Parts: sequence; structure tokens; C-alpha cells
Amino acid sequence: MASPPRAPRPAVNRLVTVWCPHWPATATGVPLDQSIAVVQAHRVVAASPSAIDDGVLIGIRRREAQARCPTVQIIEHDPERDARRFEPVARSVGTLVPRLEITEPGRLAFAARGPSRYVGGDEALAARVADLVAAGLSPAGGQPVRLGLGIADGRFASGVAARHAEAVARAIIVQPGGPATARYLARFPLRALHDVAEIPLDLLDLLSRLGVADLGQLARLPARDVLARFGTTGAFAHRLAAGADPRPPGAAEPPPELTVTRRFDDPVTQVQPLVFVAKQMATELHDELSRRGLVAVRMAVEAETEYDERSERVWYRPEGLSPAMMVDRVRWQLDGWVRQPGGLSGGVMLLRLVPVETRADAGRQLGFWGGQTEADTWAARATARLVGLLGPDAVMVAEVRGGRDPGDAYALVSAAVTDVGSRQGVDPLLASTSAGTPPPWPGRIPAPSPATVLADPRPCVVVDAGGSPVQVTGRGLVSNPPVVLELDGRRHPLVGWVGPWPVEERWWDPGGGSRRARFQLVT
Repeated sequence: MASPPRAPRPAVNRLVTVWCPHWPATATGVPLDQSIAVVQAHRVVAASPSAIDDGVLIGIRRREAQARCPTVQIIEHDPERDARRFEPVARSVGTLVPRLEITEPGRLAFAARGPSRYVGGDEALAARVADLVAAGLSPAGGQPVRLGLGIADGRFASGVAARHAEAVARAIIVQPGGPATARYLARFPLRALHDVAEIPLDLLDLLSRLGVADLGQLARLPARDVLARFGTTGAFAHRLAAGADPRPPGAAEPPPELTVTRRFDDPVTQVQPLVFVAKQMATELHDELSRRGLVAVRMAVEAETEYDERSERVWYRPEGLSPAMMVDRVRWQLDGWVRQPGGLSGGVMLLRLVPVETRADAGRQLGFWGGQTEADTWAARATARLVGLLGPDAVMVAEVRGGRDPGDAYALVSAAVTDVGSRQGVDPLLASTSAGTPPPWPGRIPAPSPATVLADPRPCVVVDAGGSPVQVTGRGLVSNPPVVLELDGRRHPLVGWVGPWPVEERWWDPGGGSRRARFQLVT
């Protein structure tokens, strides 16, 4: 019996990716030859080249950045500022192409085939786009920007080429065709999968420990074996490494009836009323997608004025866009559009949200042993809001300090000086396995921690069956099993006990050392 014909594989689009690596720092307006660091939740999210040369790295804490570079200027992260400053760049490049795809402020992509034929080839297209980006930056201050521009088949390959182009200070053009793309990608480390395509780091770490060092070695593995061992995420990473990334796993074009449109009887000239309407539209679109078990990966935001002025952007996020993210993208786009030089000649008459690409909503799998959850994100946002309302010293959170006693292991610190968005700050299990944290404390009370810790310990006596106090020898052994706990003149029979945990601290200090043993008793 003849096997059925295979379905044709979707063609890989040739894309141009423009990447500004230090955009949150560039958007501040401070010259990049100065040492500046952009922080969010007291973590560095962007830094100028001079600050990076001084040791300020992405992800370190604010105080560590100041310790490494005392002259660094700390600036709070403002996503709206980033999007507003990037809009002139997108509008300038938009004069050459009909539709742009923006992943985040500082990174955009568009199809290369049409514009390349129009200007006379990929080399001419790269030079033209670089000039348009420079023209778009001039209203925002005109400061020099280290630009990365890559042209290749597929979103991943063009993104890798853009990062490579920034490093070598010239545009990178990868020859078309799957074999040429695979040969180009083969030399790059696995980290590129996370930096460009947001493949989870735990998968890349597992591949590294199994001996896979670069994209070429990953691409040479059998696709069936990768799918069987690492699932759909591993199979998608394998396709990326091989130079074939038509779309994320399970992505498809949605039906046209999912488009949400609002037409206004009277022109709307302010952004806030439009954002309020966008909230309703985003909720309506998300609810309809949820009923179908889908999530939007790419969404187009279209707006038109009464005089046919038009703004259209495609926003992309591999994990999908939530209603809040949709509203943020609408706000960023409209705010930059309205603030363009000369403004608009009329009010907005139409606002439309178009899901361009969707995928099955597989939900969010929580870690079996805990981990970051949506509740943690809500708590972090609420804490930041309280700090803004009440002041930095009015909100206190628990921070891991290390120690054997519950009173020493944690300390209350101001929420303004700790990263409340990281569970490593409050979870001793995570903190003990994180890089840069103190080593384990032998003899400490194991998790879970007691619900109540007395500031002033209350004396008690633990006796055995004969009424004699239970003692602990120098070898950590009990004289007799404990039977009764005597506390405040009352006798409490024990139904269970565990221990002892001998602890000897500062044995070298005659005046400050201590030697003790702990038990856990159940009355």
C-alpha cells in the first residue's frame, strides 16, 4: 500500500531584523559614553557600553552595580518611555515597508523580499534601513547607537545575524536557502536559542550537560530522538538550529471573525479614552480565544483618523499576549503615534485588534517543588505599589540571611532595597542552591520553618519515662527517649519526637561560642 504524500513544509520567510542592544539605556536620552544602568525591581535590565566595561552586567542587583562602578547613574526602567522613543524609528522604517513586526521596543522585523527587489538587493536594503534608523533616531537626540542588522531566512536566523552584526559593527546577510542558513547557525552556542527565541535555559543546560555544545551539534541529532526525549520545545529548538523555523509549535492563522473592531461616532483626540476602549477590546478578544483554547502569538494593532491617517504595527510574543500585554502594546503605539512631530490632523475614528497568529493555549505548568507563579507576580506588583504610596521604609519583607536559628535565617528589610519579584529572596531552598548565596548551614532547622518563633525563649524541661531530664551526649546521642514536656508548670505528654540536631557555633571564640542540641516535639 502506497504511503500518503507528505504535506508540503511551509516556506521560511526571509526577514530583516533590526536590533538596538542597549535600547532601554538609549531611550533615557543620556549619552551612551556615560555609565548608566537601567534597573527594574532593583535588578539591572540594561546598561550603557561604558558601564558594561566597568563590570555592570545585566541581572545583577542595584547595589552590586553601584559597588562595581561607583560613578554609575541609576535610572528606573520605563517601558512606555522605551516604546515612545522607539516609535520614530519604527515610523521611519515604515516608510519603506507596509507592515512591521515589533517584538519589543528596540527590536523590529519585516519581510525582506519585496523591499529587497525594490531597492536593488539585500546589500542595498541593509544600507537603506541603516539610514532610515539613523533618521528615526535624530528626533530622539541623535546620539550614536550600536545597531545590529541581519537579513536571513526565518525569524531566528535573522535575529542571530542581527546580534552578530552588532558585535562586528556591520550588517550580516546570510545567503538564502536552508543549507546556507544551517551552515551559518552551526557555529553559534546554544545560548542563542534563549537570547533570540526564548527557549528555556533549563533545556539548554540539559543539552550542554549531555555534550551538545553548539547549534550545529543540535541540528545533527535525529529529529525523532529529540522529540521523544525533549518534547515539542526540544523539537522546536532543533528546527531552529537546523535553520527551519516557519512558526512556533502549534501556531496557525486564526479565522477572520476573531478580529475586534471599534468605530467611533465622534473623533477621539486623546490617548486615554482609546486605551480604555482597548481594554474592553483586549478582554473580548482574549475571552473568545480562550473559548477556542487559543492564545495570540502575533497581534496587529490598526488605528485610523478621520483624514485617513493610519498606524499599523504587528506585535509578537512567543508565549502569547495576555489582555494586559495587548493594552500595553496599544498604549505604546498610540502614544508614539500621537506624539510624532506635527501630531495628527484629526481624531481617531477606528481601532482594530487583529490576531495574526495563534497557537494552542497549553497553560502554565507550575513546578512540582514550587517556583515562580502568577501569585508571586501579583504580590510583587502590589508591594511595589505600596512602596510608592507609603514610602520605602513603610513596607517590610522577609529576606534570607543564612543561619541555623529561625530568627537568624530571615530578617525583615525594606521592600525598596530587595528584589520582591524573586523567590530566591524568601525561599531558603532556592537560596541555598542559587549562585552567590552562602553555603548550607549544618545543623539548621530543616524546612518547613516553624510558624511561630518566640522573641524571648521560654524555658522548659523534657523528661524520660523515669522523670529524669533527657540529656544529649557529646556524640549527639540522647540518654533516654523523651516522654513528657514540662512547660509553665504543666506536663504535656509527647506523641512524637525527632532529633537531636547538635549545633556548635564559633567554637574558636571563648566568649561567643555556643553548643546546643535541638529537638522537634509533638505534644
